Amino acid sequence: MQKEITRQWWKEGIVYQIYPRSFQDTSGNGIGDIQGVIKRLDYIKSLGIDIIWLNPVYESPNDDNGYDISDYRNIMKEFGTMADFDELLAGMKERGLKLVMDLVVNHSSDEHEWFQESRKSRDNPYRDYYHWWPAEKGTPPERWSFFDVESNAWKYDEITDAYYLHCFSVKQPDLKWENPKVRQEVYDLMQFWFEKGVDGFRMDVISFISKDTDFPELPESYNGEFIPFYSNGPKLHDYLQEMNQSVLSQYDVMTVGEAPGIGIDRALDFVDEERNELNMFFHFDLMELDREEGELFLMAKEPWKLTEFKKIHSAWDTVFAKKGWGSMFLNNHDFPRSVSRWGNDSKTHWYNSATMLQTFLLSMRGTPFFYYGEEIGMTNVRFKNITDYQDINTINRYKTAEQNGGDLESFIENEKDASRDNARTPMQWDTTDNAGFSLTKPWLKVNSNHKEGINVASQEGKKNSVLNYFRQMVQVRKDHPTLVYGSYQLLLQSDEEVYAYSRVLEDERYLVLLSFSTKKAIKTITEIVFEKAELVISNDEIYPTKQNNQFELMPYQACIYKLV
Repeated sequence: MQKEITRQWWKEGIVYQIYPRSFQDTSGNGIGDIQGVIKRLDYIKSLGIDIIWLNPVYESPNDDNGYDISDYRNIMKEFGTMADFDELLAGMKERGLKLVMDLVVNHSSDEHEWFQESRKSRDNPYRDYYHWWPAEKGTPPERWSFFDVESNAWKYDEITDAYYLHCFSVKQPDLKWENPKVRQEVYDLMQFWFEKGVDGFRMDVISFISKDTDFPELPESYNGEFIPFYSNGPKLHDYLQEMNQSVLSQYDVMTVGEAPGIGIDRALDFVDEERNELNMFFHFDLMELDREEGELFLMAKEPWKLTEFKKIHSAWDTVFAKKGWGSMFLNNHDFPRSVSRWGNDSKTHWYNSATMLQTFLLSMRGTPFFYYGEEIGMTNVRFKNITDYQDINTINRYKTAEQNGGDLESFIENEKDASRDNARTPMQWDTTDNAGFSLTKPWLKVNSNHKEGINVASQEGKKNSVLNYFRQMVQVRKDHPTLVYGSYQLLLQSDEEVYAYSRVLEDERYLVLLSFSTKKAIKTITEIVFEKAELVISNDEIYPTKQNNQFELMPYQACIYKLV
């Protein structure tokens, strides 16, 4: 039975994520800024993009590149001013573009006024804005921190002889959502941005906001992996429903939650339309596929399998087949470049695998999210020296390994594929020394392959470029609503070379063929009759030969057929 279609702009839209620090520098300080985004709006519009997701531009000490916010209603000076932001928003509206911002409210910066007041005394009016454990109760029960050198989420503060909770950096104390005043502060700041004209929020680690404030000892179900434990707070859905009723329901906006630790069994709790919580969320099943179990930043020893890749996407599609809506992404500011991770960034296969992955995202059900540079096939930079890394995650884990006598050479080898800095190198606009990103030394080194064709200027005028294929494929999705709303059926389930599936809406049917192989792939699909199939798009000039039910794909070839 076909799912009843409820058309929404955020279902049909294509999202382009911008990490502002790395997109375009106009001030000459080596750091991207809001004016840089303004400068490139016509380019973004030319991609066929509908929605920009802008990573945090709020006032911040930058302990975690803007995810430690000290003022939710002001702009970081490195990025510009509120006047610049207003100009950006106006320029986007003129071009028919929508803006989604980051909402980072599991934690604030320790330099936020709330925390500065909270730590002054135990009876301060802001004391209950954060989670404190008085030292006279002894050492707090074990909790783990992502960006702490000792991995300890409790930090002792001498001023009031107490510990505060920080699931992330020591400079990112967790807000106490159990306090209704905190929740109202959050709803007020959301309304502030909506009244400005912002079109939605991507909600940072929103699944972590609810805590058991008794902080009991770890349950028997805990097996060493903290993410599921943190994401299962007792009042999480109460808070999300209250947020929706208080703010979200008053505006026509898009919401997408970052939800580590949320599995298939709990997915609809967040996005079932009848629950009035979020529109969609990001799950982490794919992001864990090539990592050691329970280790989000440690590469697995064995290569990932295409059958597992298919299984993840097919299972999640099934979840949203009748209710809710999904999101599709292959990389972002926290995970390495997609063509290096899920494709093949060798010179031989780079073009086909980059465009094949674009075809995949744009032909699946669920809102597609692209990360800046993905449209030109930007790759991992693979820094060889710790001095080149800027990410607090890599730097602190290196310090931990150093203190524990770990193998630092192996650590760097792992970071070449796993580090978040792979995704944060400056946008590659042209072949100049700093890739057209800045006139001065960038905050993070530019990937040297910007001189080898992986840049916008070199690809603009080239018919068969990753960039221009991206534009073509975006148009294919916009021209074929079946690729947005149609049902999904996996074919060749056990095949380790080709990902094949159909998309069906009423009487219209499409077949998507994606090769993940370095060799030619000859396959048979008994469910499809190819003789009358019409080719919609291919990323390779050698079109698949097809006879009866058999077809042949070139390495990393992508094709979409309309089945007549």
